[in-house]
Amino acid sequence: IMQINNANLKTLYTAFNAAFKAGLGQAASQYGQIATTVPSTTSAEEYGWLGQLPGLREWLGDRVVHGIGNHGYTIKNKPFELTVGVPRTAIEDDQYGVYTPLMQEMGRAVEAHPDQLVFGLLKDGRTQLCYDGQPFFSATHKVLNDKGKEVNVSNVSDDAGSGPSWYVLETRRALKPLIFQDRKKPNFVALTSETDENVFKRAQYVYGVDARRNAGFGFWQLAHASNKPLTADNLKAAITAMETQTGDHGRPLGISPNLLVVPKALRFTANKLLTAELLPNAAGTATESNDLRGALDLLVADWL
Repeated sequence: IMQINNANLKTLYTAFNAAFKAGLGQAASQYGQIATTVPSTTSAEEYGWLGQLPGLREWLGDRVVHGIGNHGYTIKNKPFELTVGVPRTAIEDDQYGVYTPLMQEMGRAVEAHPDQLVFGLLKDGRTQLCYDGQPFFSATHKVLNDKGKEVNVSNVSDDAGSGPSWYVLETRRALKPLIFQDRKKPNFVALTSETDENVFKRAQYVYGVDARRNAGFGFWQLAHASNKPLTADNLKAAITAMETQTGDHGRPLGISPNLLVVPKALRFTANKLLTAELLPNAAGTATESNDLRGALDLLVADWL
């Protein structure tokens, strides 16, 4: 029987904390491939400059200052927590080892949480707003054409049906299509004092972790969504739509998508499109050289 005292409780905390940290390395994070991590030092961060994708111009006369757009896009940090209780009797009866895998699983859940936030936001991109006040994936993003007239630009190509969504992204720029905002990293804590309410009233030791973070959208121009069948023609159309985008006044943006993101339901279809040497032709009567081979990297997202 373990004697309940400060020294033993400290040893137990150390063991549980070690299990928690071991669990942190178990989840293979994917969010970093599509989201830029931005450290945060306050309750919310404003990204007003998202309205600008500036390019170099010949320096004749005074500099032209690219002002920060008045978009007021703000990502507010949210608190998150995960807490488990261990009965005091389990500690007294040396059964604490049963709870060690639970602490490890807690670490794994914490490691996977940024993926849940980022890919959950990507999945909701047709309804969640980005910096221009439109849904991130929208057919009505506003851009000025070469005559200074406001026109609609689309970064979504959907059917009337409800097939699984897939996404084409440009992720090689300093700011990726999504943002993961990190205010407070996960902190493992314990309430084990005899005077803590959970111990005094319920004979239960509490171990938990808390963090502050959130996810948001970067440039909508760097992403394209579709729920059409994932075919060679539809994928080429999405790539072409991104590559031919222009900014205000017809300025080319030089976007070159490099990543296809799919849910697991489209794993094998996507893999064949990007790796096969031959694909059926448009008529389906013969095969032809696959010009999509190696055109994009593939990310099969666990959290879509």
